[in-house]
Amino acid sequence: MRIRRTFAAVIATAALAGLGLAGAATATAATTTQAAPSAVTPSECKQGGGTADLSNNVCKGGMYDGQAVD
Repeated sequence: MRIRRTFAAVIATAALAGLGLAGAATATAATTTQAAPSAVTPSECKQGGGTADLSNNVCKGGMYDGQAVD
């Protein structure tokens, strides 16, 4: 009985430690791989330092230069 409790405690500790490591790896991967949006709104274009050209539906200048505008 005592061995079972000890074994269960070891397994639980290992499982929690594994989740912590997996969560840290996921958080690191999520922060390093960010893709630009396929289309931005006119306000997002302006906030990024560009100008929304609504006649051609494209953001000109700034962070979203060349991105399609919804």
